[in-house]
Amino acid sequence: MNGNIKDYLNNLMVSIPGGIEYLREYRDDQKWVSSNSKMSIPGRKGNLMETERKIEIKPFFLAKYPVTKSLYEIVTQKAGISLESDSTPAVNVTWYETITFCNLLSKESGLKECYTINKNSSNILCDWNADGYRLPTDAEWQYACKAQSIGYRYGEIKDIAWYCDNSEDKIHEVGEKEPNKWGLYDMIGNSWEWCWDLYDEETYGAYRIFRGGSWAESARGCGATCRRRGHPSFGIDDLGFRLAQSSYADNTRSMDPEA
Repeated sequence: MNGNIKDYLNNLMVSIPGGIEYLREYRDDQKWVSSNSKMSIPGRKGNLMETERKIEIKPFFLAKYPVTKSLYEIVTQKAGISLESDSTPAVNVTWYETITFCNLLSKESGLKECYTINKNSSNILCDWNADGYRLPTDAEWQYACKAQSIGYRYGEIKDIAWYCDNSEDKIHEVGEKEPNKWGLYDMIGNSWEWCWDLYDEETYGAYRIFRGGSWAESARGCGATCRRRGHPSFGIDDLGFRLAQSSYADNTRSMDPEA
């Protein structure tokens, strides 16, 4: 791998300390219905049931920026471009494509690939002991975004995010807004980010979670606890992803709220 890319990756990953995060979820007791869309547009609504899970987060690494278009094209197409040629987030990528990218980048970096893809189905397994690149879990993403802050955002939205009121209807280069306490940029706004987790397999099937809001989103949709869903084959011009790496095995586990 090109030395410049190695240096870039070494400087990209931020060490995130362990801790506790609470995930609040809302389940629909009816099967979700959508006749013609893979996006997270609501179908029929039943009675929503709120649940809360207590999650132990073990130390891990998370990229300070979303994957940029330049890095994505270099890794997937071996394009003869520099890392500075396009520093906007890579968007219009499906969840499946992010998994492929993580494995490609891990292999190119001499790291163990995290994902095993069953060629006969869409089943994908993650090896949490692997040292390669992967997507953050839903809990990891929320925990890292908040960075011990209290409230819906880690700062004033105009200072930390590109969203519909200030983006001029376009995506922006990464790192132009203020980071959170742990040095992570664009966690809120600019581009949504795919996470590893299924949204609610019983109700929504294969749909995966994405987080953070985007340049096209209203302020309401740009927050640390805002969660959306999409089919893993879905891609759009404000949806990208961010790299994570495990520090320890079994990076997150559910805990009994009464414990």
